[in-house]
Amino acid sequence: MIGKVLGGARVQGLLRYLYGPSANGEHHNPHIVAGFEDVADLEPGVGPDGRRDFRHVEGLLTQPLALLGERNYRKPVWHCAVRAAPEDPVLTDGQWAQIAAEIMSRTGLAPTGDVDSVRWIAVRHADDHVHIVATLARPDGVRPEVWNDGYRVRDACRAVEERFGLRSTAPADRTAARRPKRGETEKAVRRGQAVPSRTLLRRKVQTAAAGACSESEFFERLQADGVLVRQRFSQRTAGELTGYAVAAPGDVNADGQPVWYGGGKLASDLTLPKLRHRWAGADGTVRGSSAVRPLDGRHLSERTKRAVLRTTVRRAADEARTTNGFLGRLQDYGLLVKVRDSQHAPGQITGYAVAFPTDHGEEEPTWHAGSRLADDLSLTRLQQRWTSPATGPAPTIDDDLTVEERQAFYDDAARAAAHATAHLRRHLATNPHAGQDACWAASDALHAAARVTGNHHLRSAADTYDRAARAPYGRLPRPSPAGNALRTAARLLALTGAIKDRTTVSAVLLVSSLITLLDTIAELRRLQCRQAQAEAARKAAAQVRAARPADADNAPRPPAQEAMSSQARLAMAAFPSPWAPLLPTTPSRPAPANPTAPTRPSRPRR
Repeated sequence: MIGKVLGGARVQGLLRYLYGPSANGEHHNPHIVAGFEDVADLEPGVGPDGRRDFRHVEGLLTQPLALLGERNYRKPVWHCAVRAAPEDPVLTDGQWAQIAAEIMSRTGLAPTGDVDSVRWIAVRHADDHVHIVATLARPDGVRPEVWNDGYRVRDACRAVEERFGLRSTAPADRTAARRPKRGETEKAVRRGQAVPSRTLLRRKVQTAAAGACSESEFFERLQADGVLVRQRFSQRTAGELTGYAVAAPGDVNADGQPVWYGGGKLASDLTLPKLRHRWAGADGTVRGSSAVRPLDGRHLSERTKRAVLRTTVRRAADEARTTNGFLGRLQDYGLLVKVRDSQHAPGQITGYAVAFPTDHGEEEPTWHAGSRLADDLSLTRLQQRWTSPATGPAPTIDDDLTVEERQAFYDDAARAAAHATAHLRRHLATNPHAGQDACWAASDALHAAARVTGNHHLRSAADTYDRAARAPYGRLPRPSPAGNALRTAARLLALTGAIKDRTTVSAVLLVSSLITLLDTIAELRRLQCRQAQAEAARKAAAQVRAARPADADNAPRPPAQEAMSSQARLAMAAFPSPWAPLLPTTPSRPAPANPTAPTRPSRPRR
């Protein structure tokens, strides 16, 4: 059961709508089922001409408003539409009366036994819903509070579901994205759009955030995707960026101006502060607009490391015009930089090398000289290009990657997803709440995979999974190894571009890894007693399965990946009890049993 709270200025027009046939004639036998007084005294009478006389009920509802005068709300009419699920049984008028009374009591507008509560009625004109109408004024001259009334209505609906055995719905935990309004949906239909602008922009923002490692790259990706971007700066601190808004090209209002949506109007985790949390350091510290999350080298093969370093160095060279600016851009992208000074001219830089910061613990990082990454990336060649821009543009990232490197990107993304899955499964029995960061980061991997593959099943899965990714009540999870692995997978996919040639096989392997990951997250959400999020993850997994080709089970798999998957299955089969049932890797090929796997004794109960 769901309840939606609306506001209005005049009770007269609302009553005439509730008792009218409506635009499509779906209102039948409208009548009052509950109210602040006896229902028979509140029901509008019918005149000789067959028309309803609303003067009596209108007067009763609006009379307390005169006591407040200037203290009235701008919209003093409180309207709540309450609807049952399609599979729920048809409720009687008496049951709907109890539901309306429960909602009015829990919102504090009409507590049980309060004779001076607001005046209200509940009108039923269909089998599956009622409309509660109240005026926000008490007969004793006190203005009632309606702060957070939507959350109280949600609590009342869940209590009613348990009382009458109705379909259970999700709590108001603020994990759902902002749904398009009715006007936005109708506008999309008139313009011939597949989805409303709000939904389209949310997809684009989520995809850009998944592939970006910093704030500046995020805005660059949005603009490259054709999104209009407007930044909001602080009025106290000059130059401090505090927020942003996006708009779809061609989506304008009545004045011809773009319709802007702030990040928080798209989804709760798309505000600028929460996006900066994604790009925070490994310790979770957010450093404002300078926050950068470099790729995690622990999940990258040697081929991928060289390709990522080369593309990052090439991008920094394209954005710089001097040696110092170039070296600064490399550091902005989170890379370690080592320069080589001239032995003859002190202070003159003659070369450089780069490395991943996660390549080392106590050991020396693996350095890659620019000339070893590509011939045109030596410092001498770069300096010649900066001084002679007429030499022609450098190759783009999409042209710079070879087929083998693109395949390695997909293989490493699949390996990172498998690593996150194993990490989550270790927490299923011990601490299900420790995997929140991985659940959040899985959304990045899905959006990135949908973008690069262009598969509509993956796109639907990314949208469906959206709710399962967020922590309740807007909480921000602490970074974890599993979450960092999935963000690595998302950024690798964002760098690959479209699928080409032999990368199709690696893409199938990635999809299989995503299926196992989503099945694990669904089980994790179930153990957390978050049914709505568990259902979203299960539906997303089913949609990802639809993206696999029919012969995916017969597709060749790289030996390293096959060994990795076998080891993961062995580890999961040997996990000590209590243990959730082992989830199959695919629906048509369950994980094989392993009778020779070593067993570990169960932990004694305390």
